[in-house]
Amino acid sequence: MGEILTSASGNEVALEIGNSADTHKYLCRWKQNGTDIDFTMSYHHRLDGGSLAISSPHTDQDIGTYQCLATNPLGTILSQKAKLQFAYIEDFETKIRSTVSVREGQGVVLLCGPPPHFGGLSYAWTFNDNPLYVQEDNRRFVSQETGNLYIAKVEPSDVGNYTCYITNKEAQRSVQGPPTPLVQRTDGVMGEYEPKIEVHFPETIQAAKDSSIKLECFALGNPVPDISWRRLDGSPLPGKVKYSKSQAILEIPNFQQEDEGVYECIASNLRGRNLAKGQLIFYAPPEWEQKIQNTYLSIYDSLFWECKASGKPNPWYTWLKNGERLNPEERIQIENGTLIITMLNVSDSGIYQCAAENKYQIIYANAELRVLVVQVGGDIVIECKPNAFPRAAISWKRGMESLRQSKRVFILKDGSLKIHNVTRSDAGSYTCIATNQFGVAKNTGSLVVKERTVITVPPSKMDVTVGESVVLPCQVSHDPSIEVVFVWSFNGDVIDLKKGVAHFERIGGESVGDLMIRNIQLNHSGKYLCTVKTTLESLSAEADIIVRGKHKCISFFSVPEILNGKTYNATVVGLSPWVEYEFRVVAGNSIGIGEPSKPSEVLTKASVPVVAPTNINGGGGSRSELIITWEVIFYPTELL
Repeated sequence: MGEILTSASGNEVALEIGNSADTHKYLCRWKQNGTDIDFTMSYHHRLDGGSLAISSPHTDQDIGTYQCLATNPLGTILSQKAKLQFAYIEDFETKIRSTVSVREGQGVVLLCGPPPHFGGLSYAWTFNDNPLYVQEDNRRFVSQETGNLYIAKVEPSDVGNYTCYITNKEAQRSVQGPPTPLVQRTDGVMGEYEPKIEVHFPETIQAAKDSSIKLECFALGNPVPDISWRRLDGSPLPGKVKYSKSQAILEIPNFQQEDEGVYECIASNLRGRNLAKGQLIFYAPPEWEQKIQNTYLSIYDSLFWECKASGKPNPWYTWLKNGERLNPEERIQIENGTLIITMLNVSDSGIYQCAAENKYQIIYANAELRVLVVQVGGDIVIECKPNAFPRAAISWKRGMESLRQSKRVFILKDGSLKIHNVTRSDAGSYTCIATNQFGVAKNTGSLVVKERTVITVPPSKMDVTVGESVVLPCQVSHDPSIEVVFVWSFNGDVIDLKKGVAHFERIGGESVGDLMIRNIQLNHSGKYLCTVKTTLESLSAEADIIVRGKHKCISFFSVPEILNGKTYNATVVGLSPWVEYEFRVVAGNSIGIGEPSKPSEVLTKASVPVVAPTNINGGGGSRSELIITWEVIFYPTELL
């Protein structure tokens, strides 16, 4: 994908992503400025295959950086980022421009003053009603940096109206400025004077590899100055340089590191000379010197990948797996462009990317890692996709013997090898041999065959009584080289046995994942699922447990007094007013006593005083008012 895309506003924009290294169909997810694009909510974004199409784009909301995440059954890769910008140019202001008055022999600069814009511009000027543009010569120059028209020495024929034309190719639009009148003063002729450089290139220019660099230099003066160029270190100018007609422009095509240095422009006439200089600094975005290639290894092998990129400044490297950054850990070593993974397992399979980046660009190299391992009775495809032209003929060997097609072994049209209903005897090394008229290439990998994992003792349905301890079995047979993990779920929720959940405990060894439930309760009734996971597969078995606490009728309630089991209401007496009480009910029968109920909170109401108030007094107060006082009544502490 291109790094920068500039488009005219209002046109449909298409951002394209090429196929990944494999031929599998992929799905694309796009991000704008790091945020996923929601195609269900956006009316002007749509997917066209893997490409992103933006209909009637808007300069304010659609500018930014775009990136695609392409996913297929093998994994995910990131595309290069594309920066989308919109080219435009506004109209000139319509106000009349001031007249420019000069004497004959004097130099002059006519300003173009481009209106607001974005995107590359090209400038031209017309004189009076002549439809042809003013042509550059040793006396006149139009700068493509500023747009201004420079006349080194004005002659009487230069008097007239000058108009600046600007074209923005990306915006597909041209605009014309108001005319600028140039008149000749009548107070004499300008005498000879030394050159004065009015157009010069910057003191420092960052020059990209393979780009075309143009340096402008033009001077006013009488007589008209001559322009020449040189390198300050004394080395000759690159032999590939080109000059404009007046030598006011020095162009260096296909810029390379040996072209960098300090360049100087010399403007000279009979009265003297003037100098301007600037340094060209070479830079280069990363370019691949060595990419990673698709690799097929067997389980427990080690992976070694190395990628190298050139660039200035030197690029740094990062590694990604399935679109996510890969960090060093016990088995994974990362150092610059080197990736080492030891003791490979099936989970290491996926699509990897090596990213090389400097401050100018980031590039990606993609490759698939496939760890070759299959279980007895399964199918496997070992790919062979050499880069060859003309197309290579493919053959296979197992060990030293050539493979021939059979009822179980097939060589597919793309050269891949497919083995159906794999047996233990299929394990070993396989070599793909690609041949065309220019040579032979080989690639060898090992196939490891593992025994299938089988649940030999699954959990079974149980009908138990509250308070019992039960064991749900889950036992397997498996290949001894493969680690087995047991996961238990209750009614769809995983039981985290590492946290010491009450009532639950894992018992058994490596191949035994039995679950013990101690002091089982009514709320433990439900579905229990044992899931067995290995690096190659996942299988599970389920069983129901019914917990009964009512084999006989409830014979009593305790509130805390013992009540008959057929009594469903109770009255509590002797409570104090304005006091909060909590009540729990416990039910029991001949089997045992159940768990207490949840507490019910009660706040007793106010009541009449238990004694008459004392020390009653009255009197005082204003008119129509009587004040009565008495002592506050306190309840005995044993009632509180």
